Amino acid sequence: MAGTVPPHDDEAERAALGAMLMDSDAIATSIEYLRPGDFYSGANNLVYAAILGLFNKGVAADILTVTGELRQNGKLDQAGGAAYVASLTTVVPSSANIAYYAQTVQAYSLRRALLRVSSEINAKVFDETLESRIILEETQQRIFELTDNRSVVRYQSAKEVVHQTIGIIENLAKSNREYTGIPTGFDDLDKLTSGFHPAEFIIIGARPSIGKTALALTMAANISIHNKIKAAYFTLEMPAIALMQRLLSIEARINVSSLRSGFLTSRDFRNILDAAENIYDAPLYIVDMPNMKLMDLRAQARRIRLQESVEIIFIDYLGLISSEQYNIPRFEQISEISRSLKSLARELEIPVVALCQLNREAEKERPNLSSIRDSGSIEQDADVVMFIHREREDKKKDTNDEDKSKISLILSKQRNGPVGTINLTFVSQYAKFESWNWDGVHTRNT
Repeated sequence: MAGTVPPHDDEAERAALGAMLMDSDAIATSIEYLRPGDFYSGANNLVYAAILGLFNKGVAADILTVTGELRQNGKLDQAGGAAYVASLTTVVPSSANIAYYAQTVQAYSLRRALLRVSSEINAKVFDETLESRIILEETQQRIFELTDNRSVVRYQSAKEVVHQTIGIIENLAKSNREYTGIPTGFDDLDKLTSGFHPAEFIIIGARPSIGKTALALTMAANISIHNKIKAAYFTLEMPAIALMQRLLSIEARINVSSLRSGFLTSRDFRNILDAAENIYDAPLYIVDMPNMKLMDLRAQARRIRLQESVEIIFIDYLGLISSEQYNIPRFEQISEISRSLKSLARELEIPVVALCQLNREAEKERPNLSSIRDSGSIEQDADVVMFIHREREDKKKDTNDEDKSKISLILSKQRNGPVGTINLTFVSQYAKFESWNWDGVHTRNT
C-alpha cells in the first residue's frame, strides 16, 4: 500500500463546498453527513471549517464572508486563497444535489478512517507486548465508534411520530399482555412501572449487604427461568460459580450456606437437580469478568445482544466498572460510565439494569436520590431509580422456620410513570426476594 493515494473524490468535495456557498440551506443538509476533517484536501477542510464557523454565528456563508473568516483566522493562504474559494461556486450549477455530494464525501472519509484503523490494527498485531484480547476489543470499539459517529440525525413531523405511536399502542392492545415492558415478577413493582422497557437505564441502589445482588438475581430468575425472556447478567463482584450457587439456592429453596458447605440431604439434592434442570433450559447468559473496563463491557454487551438477542442486561455493579481515563477524578469516571450505559441502553434498545452503592447517610434514614454514591450524574441519566431499604424491626420467623424480613423498595424516580414504595419479603436463607401480601401473608414468585 506504500505510495497509494488514499481514497477520495476531489470533484465531490469541491461540489459540496460550492453548493454550500451558493445556498445556506445546503449547509444544514451537509451537517447531517459531514464532520470537520471529512475532506481529504486540507484546503477544503479549512473552507468547510470556516463555513461551519459562520453558520454557528448565524452569518450567511458566501464567497466574501468565507474569505473574510479565513483571513481573520490567518488561514486564507492555506485554504488556497480568495481565488480558490471563488472558484468553488463554478463547479456546480445549483445546490440541488447537495445530499449526493455530501454522502459521497462522507463515504470516502469513512474508507480513509477504515484504512487508518486497519493500519493501527496491523501494527498492534505485531506488538507482542499486547494481549490478543485487548487488540480484539480495541478493534471492535474503533469500528463501533465509526458507526456511532456516522449516525444521521433526522427530524420527523408530528403526524409521522403519532402514526408510529398509535401502531405500537394497537399492537400492545392486541397482544393482551398485562405489562408493556419486561415484567420483573414482583406484581406491585410491575404495576407501577408496567415492566422494564427498551432503552431504559435502570438503577437499583442499596448499602452493602442489603440485597442488591439478591434482588437483581431474583429478577433475572423471574425473567429468564420462569418467563423464558433472554437475559444477560454481568457479574463483576463474584465469580460465575458463586453466582450460580446463589441462583440454585433461590430456585431450589436450599440454604445457600448448605450449598457451599456440602451438608445436604437426599431431598436437598433432588430439589437442586430440579432447579438445575430449569436453569439449564433458561435463556440466561452470564458474563464473568472482574475489573471489567467500560470499553470491554460495551463490546461484550453489543456482542451478546447481536448473537443471542438478549432483551435485558443486568450489571452487578456499576462501581466496579473501570474507566479508561485513569487521570480524572473518580466522580468524573462514574459520570462517564453512567452516560455510556444510558447511551448503550438506547443503542441496543433494551433495558440496562445497573446496581450501585449508596453513601453512609442511607444507613441513618430512608435513601433518596442524593444518597447515590460517587456521582450525581447517575440520578440524572437514569430513567428509573429504586432503592432497597431494610425494615429490620419487622424481621420474624414463620411456621417454616424461614428468616423473613420486610424490605421497602423505594421507587424514587421514573421518567415515564409514578413513584412510590412497595414492600417485598427477603428470605435470608436463600438470599431471595418474594412478593409481600399486605395482610401479612408471604407469597412466592413463580
